[in-house]
Amino acid sequence: MAYCSFPLWALAALAGLGAFPSPLAAQPRTPGHIVQLNGLDMHYEERGSGDPLLLLHGFGSCGADWRAIAEAMSRHYRVITVDLRGHGWSTNPANSFSMRQSADDIAALLDRLGLRRVRAMGISAGGMTLLHLANRQPDRIEALVLIGATTHVPDEARAIMRAVSPESLPPPVLEMFRTCATRGDTQVRALIGQFHAFKDSRDDMAFTPATLGTIRARTLIVHGDRDEFFPVSIPVEMYRAIRGSELWIVPEGDHVPIYGERTAEFLRVTRLFLSNAEGR
Repeated sequence: MAYCSFPLWALAALAGLGAFPSPLAAQPRTPGHIVQLNGLDMHYEERGSGDPLLLLHGFGSCGADWRAIAEAMSRHYRVITVDLRGHGWSTNPANSFSMRQSADDIAALLDRLGLRRVRAMGISAGGMTLLHLANRQPDRIEALVLIGATTHVPDEARAIMRAVSPESLPPPVLEMFRTCATRGDTQVRALIGQFHAFKDSRDDMAFTPATLGTIRARTLIVHGDRDEFFPVSIPVEMYRAIRGSELWIVPEGDHVPIYGERTAEFLRVTRLFLSNAEGR
């Protein structure tokens, strides 16, 4: 991912966009399935067969951004990629977003699919969604990979969120968000507004060592040592609090250090981690 002016690289990092894919809005119909739950239409896709593996994208992105990794993982798993509420083909009538509500949505989707227990990977907001799910339903997730996630919103992230608004969005950033916005600029403005509102969020992401200690899933924490949003002290704290967890600090890694030349290593490490089905 190329570095450019502050808002562009910051937002690209948050979404976890390894590249700017072809706009989903150009597709005449949804590529996967739509289910109604929690007052919204949620879109998801499935690939492969075997044990279920859930992949959740970062804020501002969509399930399609997992495409290359999902294809590789589908040789071993039934891979389920989801558009979080308001993202991609999923709707969000409430026009608000929290990681806690997102976890409720994912739990409802798993119920609808009849999946009692899954392996899961989440990028940034997707990882934070999974933290809530693993905390509130400890038996739901067997193995958990958290990429660029956090326990709380630190000052570094709040400064980025404070500087961004729908009115100040530079054209390159607008184009980046359009890659996943099936409903055009109205959807983009809503997402940027929700991202901006995170600057005032205090109770959504407020995990303590005690609450993290309730997580039973085997957990791998993946974090770049140059993460622009969440300093490396945060994943270290998570590693200490989640019993039996593993920590991979990626040298010279940014907020989502799994794309480009790092993808092959990420696939190798995560396949090995996820294949270990032994309980704690």
